[in-house]
Amino acid sequence: MKYIISTLGCKVNQFETQAMETRLQEHGHTPCAPGEIADAVIVNTCAVTAESGRKSRQLLRRLRDENPGAVLAVCGCYAQLEPREAAEIGAGVIFGAADRMAFVEAVEKAVEAGESARSIDEPFRRRTLEKLPAGAMEGRTRAMLKIQDGCVNFCTYCIIPYTRGRLRSLPLADAAAETARIREEGFRELVLTGIEVASYGVDLPGKPGLADCIEAVAAEAGDMRIRLGSLEPTVITEDFCRRLAQTGKMCRHFHLSLQSGCDRTLKAMNRKYDTAFFLERCELLRQYFPGCALTCDLITGFPGETEADQAETLAFIEKCAFSAMHIFPYSRRPGTPADAMPNQCTHAVKALRAHEAQQVAERMHRAYLEASVGQTLPVLFETGEEGSLGHSDTYLLVKVPQQGLQGQLLDVKITGVDGERLTGELKE
Repeated sequence: MKYIISTLGCKVNQFETQAMETRLQEHGHTPCAPGEIADAVIVNTCAVTAESGRKSRQLLRRLRDENPGAVLAVCGCYAQLEPREAAEIGAGVIFGAADRMAFVEAVEKAVEAGESARSIDEPFRRRTLEKLPAGAMEGRTRAMLKIQDGCVNFCTYCIIPYTRGRLRSLPLADAAAETARIREEGFRELVLTGIEVASYGVDLPGKPGLADCIEAVAAEAGDMRIRLGSLEPTVITEDFCRRLAQTGKMCRHFHLSLQSGCDRTLKAMNRKYDTAFFLERCELLRQYFPGCALTCDLITGFPGETEADQAETLAFIEKCAFSAMHIFPYSRRPGTPADAMPNQCTHAVKALRAHEAQQVAERMHRAYLEASVGQTLPVLFETGEEGSLGHSDTYLLVKVPQQGLQGQLLDVKITGVDGERLTGELKE
């Protein structure tokens, strides 16, 4: 069959989509060429915010209309929460946020025999992590491996615990075996991802931690470097940093889940730290990984947030000196405690505060780019048009004039800044 597969949302969704596409191609199915009508349209959806749900519905309708007669198949967090809405849009195969391989089989049966299917489980009854193959959606440079699923932090703004369920982790031996397999396939970077990787191992015998998993992966990584997905700051301890640094394989880029730079707002969000703790974690990372890039997520206009709270946040993010930030105006999500909180900010206030934070973020980003000039950075090259482009270990885009470097990990002397990327020369 010919298929179209689209993904919304986080890196975990991206990982799961590449695993599904790998299985489809193993079974002889092929992606649609431009202009072709698909036999199956597959959408892996997101529901982290109400806006994410809207985008999921919009994408489903558009692909349905562009591919008349195709089986419409939907999975992911939006489908988990709103299976009736997905059915009303025309989805014939509806799965939630689990059983990706069973979902692929259901899509095949729907195309072959017209069999519709629905599988929406109870998330908190999930006990084990579905083993999916590590890999990449395209290219052969960077691969992803999901080592964990689920979250029980219950932040007041977040619906994800109700779609992903309790914590489940990939056993150490399986993580090591997958690492060895993709190393043999020629990948040069491995991204460890999950819904809440800081809680890795709490469900496994002996309760290994995230550092144990990273050490097991590093032992099989060969010449691959290792990059981490989003981290809760609570996992960052001196022992954690020391053990990661000793592997000699870590990318110096750490994405931290901040959400607010105001202690009062953090408490209302049910976050498990305050700003003083968060700043200490930043300092620890910089101590063990000099020059590292620290990035974060920030929500502006949370219910009850005042102008004074916003000023506190702006001052705090500047103190942290992030290299980049992902900034989101607060989006109400029905079913979460924050949705029922009083003193909701208006859209205009949320947007203004996001803009104010973005101005600070852009200034810090520019400063980090300029501070990289003169440094020598390891760059994994991915594409090559009028030169070669790749990402440094600090996750900055770097261009050199030489062509044909795809898949190579090379040292580059940074010579300048060109817009949002660095320019440089290969180190001899």
